[in-house]
Amino acid sequence: MTQQPVSQAVIAPPAEAAIFLVVTVRAGHEDVVRDLLADVAGLTRAVGFRSKDGELRCVVGLGAELWPRLYDVAPPAHLHPFEAVQGAVHTAVATPGDILFHLRARHMDLCFELAQQLMARLDGAVDVEDEVHGFRYFDERDLLGFVDGTENPEGTAAEAAVHIGDEDAAFAGGSYVVVQKYLHDLVAWNALPVEAQERAIGRHKLSDIEMPDDVKPSNSHVALNTIVDENGVERQIMRDNMPFGNVGSGEFGTYFIGYAASPDVVEQMLRNMFVGKPPGNHDRILDFSTAVTGCLFFVPPADFLEDGPSASET
Repeated sequence: MTQQPVSQAVIAPPAEAAIFLVVTVRAGHEDVVRDLLADVAGLTRAVGFRSKDGELRCVVGLGAELWPRLYDVAPPAHLHPFEAVQGAVHTAVATPGDILFHLRARHMDLCFELAQQLMARLDGAVDVEDEVHGFRYFDERDLLGFVDGTENPEGTAAEAAVHIGDEDAAFAGGSYVVVQKYLHDLVAWNALPVEAQERAIGRHKLSDIEMPDDVKPSNSHVALNTIVDENGVERQIMRDNMPFGNVGSGEFGTYFIGYAASPDVVEQMLRNMFVGKPPGNHDRILDFSTAVTGCLFFVPPADFLEDGPSASET
């Protein structure tokens, strides 16, 4: 009997705290990285054991350019470098990234300790391209004041949305993830009347109720992020976005992280947002939020990280 792959903890309740680490691997240090990847699950258990109710989790994603440096097997079918999306006004930039560590827990101390342990093991082997510490903001709201992640699928729908199946059997149980760091112009945003903010998002701010289709503007964030296939079925992703900020420097933003069984659904969302649907009808939220990073990663099953490719994959 073929053993079913064990997926990483992509599907999880909203966290109270998170750290997002994106690193690039220095040439000649691939063995150090492979050794660390095999131990991530054990490190997470060891740190998490110190707080039984802390719900510490760590998801690891690998980039397209790193893959052939680590493994002598063909990559997952849809793994490729993140492609920048150039619109007439706004751009979804592409930035370097070989590994994503997505740490989340009920308490920041757990995330921080695990991040320290990971980076101690990788000392001298990687360069940190981006590090963001996220936090829960009231009732799952972003710093724009709206609830984030309302449309996340649940149960079997979530499994189907984020986990690869028989379409790429060698990597069944894995996922793809796109990350982007958005910086908000809160001064300009907060100068808008609430009604204008609601039209930009496509939801009512207090109640979090989506506007009816005949009221919702075509350039609202919700309208442009609703992807429907040729059969009229909505294609879903799992968002685990977190707000972050630095009051002293005036830097405020949202770290977007979207998991999916195929990256094309997220890529279509980004084309809709940045190019517009139709072209020129870009996402109104981009007039207040600027994407400053962009990476695509593959999230292997947990046993792949621990053991590497199986004999059947080689």
